[in-house]
Amino acid sequence: MPEIEKPDDAALCGRLRDGDEASFRILVKELHSALTRVALAFVGSQAAAEEVVQDTWVAVIAGLDQFEGRSTLRTWIGRILVNRAKTRGVREQRVVPFSALSPEDEAPVEPERFFAAGFWRVPPQRWDDAPEQLVLRKEARTHIERELASLPAAQRTVVTLRDLEGWSSEEVCNVLELAETNQRVLLHRGRTRLRAALERYHSGEGR
Repeated sequence: MPEIEKPDDAALCGRLRDGDEASFRILVKELHSALTRVALAFVGSQAAAEEVVQDTWVAVIAGLDQFEGRSTLRTWIGRILVNRAKTRGVREQRVVPFSALSPEDEAPVEPERFFAAGFWRVPPQRWDDAPEQLVLRKEARTHIERELASLPAAQRTVVTLRDLEGWSSEEVCNVLELAETNQRVLLHRGRTRLRAALERYHSGEGR
């Protein structure tokens, strides 16, 4: 039996199909930034990413009748975006499988922070909030955004979608064609690097 379209998505799609420009503007405002960040993982420049996103919005409006509610609306839009970004990446001769954008042998934590026996030499500092919450604090945001931009493309995209945009792991896996295990690894590695950056920030090294 096919999955039932979620009421919010169903109502929104109905308004979009009726040509409700206000609903379309709200949808663009909600997703445009996230889609651009995803596109950047596949294409060579911000300008190219913006063009891919614009093409995606055109395709979304043209293809609304094909949305059957078997996934969330933003997952459906995300898949359209990724397909167009991959096509653009092929033209730029730079596209690679998304899961290959982050080295598999990358150490998530610096080896020198452990003793030979495997115990912490320099344990992580404890804070009241997790990094995905701290990233929203105004005084740390500029520093964290700089560190986020320096992450490998796959880690940056997964962390952005999960922690900044609030996407579920299922949505991220579906849009980026990632196995759940790979998604967890990329999220863990990205968060670990941001946590290390926050340690430096709180110790004064990054200011």
